[in-house]
Amino acid sequence: MSADADVSVRRWLVASAAAVLLAVAVGGITRLTESGLSITEWRPVSGIFPPRGAAEWDQAYRDYLAIPEARTVHRGITLDQFRNLYWWEWVHRLLARGVGLILALPYFVLLARRKIRPEHRRRLLLLPVLAAAQGGLGWYMVQSGLTQRVDVSPYRLTAHLGLALAIYGVAVWTALDLRSAGRSSEDRTPAGLRSGLRAGVALITLTILSGGFVAGLDAGRIFNTFPLMAGRVVPPGYWMSGGWWRNAFENPVAAQFHHRVLALLTAAALLGLAAAALRSGSPVPLRRAARLLAAAIVVQVGLGIATLLAAVPVTLGVLHQVAGVGVLTAALIAAHTARKADLGQ
Repeated sequence: MSADADVSVRRWLVASAAAVLLAVAVGGITRLTESGLSITEWRPVSGIFPPRGAAEWDQAYRDYLAIPEARTVHRGITLDQFRNLYWWEWVHRLLARGVGLILALPYFVLLARRKIRPEHRRRLLLLPVLAAAQGGLGWYMVQSGLTQRVDVSPYRLTAHLGLALAIYGVAVWTALDLRSAGRSSEDRTPAGLRSGLRAGVALITLTILSGGFVAGLDAGRIFNTFPLMAGRVVPPGYWMSGGWWRNAFENPVAAQFHHRVLALLTAAALLGLAAAALRSGSPVPLRRAARLLAAAIVVQVGLGIATLLAAVPVTLGVLHQVAGVGVLTAALIAAHTARKADLGQ
């Protein structure tokens, strides 16, 4: 495979990752502004056009007033206020369609031109497939808030976030494969450090997903103190009747507590791995990746605490979410760099 072909594929993958990250950010804004249920129907093609004229706006407004959220969370909402909600959700859906095209069309063009390496073809096929699945999952999520609930299901919200992370991970990891293709190194990375960095990627992903439950349950707007919650390590209201499973994923108090604990443990573990990479005589690229990872973790922990203390304002909440993906990116770079150094590639 020619170097020019690899460059073309890598550019597409970088653009895909950037598009997914932008969609995650706008999705966060949509969630934090409680705009996600403002469009009560799914029209994949005609839905790209917003309401035109007073009659269509009035119909969209009346459709929204019929769902539980409009009668509770946004009780008394005016047409002008509804428009503000509508535009965020419309932008999010329009952007999602654009991301789907970015993930799908270049894949088939590059495949037809034989620019995608044979070993990457099946993996990268996941991008258009998962993009289509993400569209369906997004509507499935919205449906959960249109009849009986006043918001979307936190399970479906977290699944929607998780699928976005999977798409992002495939794009970033393959782009890293192509960036390092043909490079050589005589250095070796300790097996324990390699395994630890891979485990770190999993821990970060788990921590981000636990944040999805915090968002889905609006759990970030309670116990806005740090490091204790209501002056206690384990907060009051931690246990909810109905079994440990429901308590872990449906109790806002437990969701925030678990996210705090998991985030701090993950940060400590990854900072330890970064320190080990700097001490072990690792190759220069890995040491650079370790510094990037450590910096990303420090920024994210600071943002997380600031977001909590401020009771999740939109700007900080979105920055915290985007920085979480930044930490995941840094961990992927570190894990990939360790792997390449070990393989002598």
